[in-house]
Amino acid sequence: MRNAIIITASMTVFFGISGCAETPADRYGPHMMWWGGYGMFLGPVFLIIGLAVAISLALLLARSFGDAQGHAAPPLNKTPVDILKERFARGEIDKEEFEDRRRTLGE
Repeated sequence: MRNAIIITASMTVFFGISGCAETPADRYGPHMMWWGGYGMFLGPVFLIIGLAVAISLALLLARSFGDAQGHAAPPLNKTPVDILKERFARGEIDKEEFEDRRRTLGE
């Protein structure tokens, strides 16, 4: 979370500094752009970079909050009998088939 705050503050300073560079007298003069002729090219580039960073931060935050919602990982060491019990509980197989398969598995 601390890194996200630092990145957001850096972006605010970086993207907000271009507005401080011009004065009212320069607005309509021959030097309208802060970076000279490169402003027409660099403006859209920085816009795309800024949007990519903002979307990446939003996805990272959503992913980090999504893990805290209580989604537990399924146990990795399920036995065949455990799977059979789950299928019986869901109603995928009936009692006779459950008993037959359990005897076949050796329990």
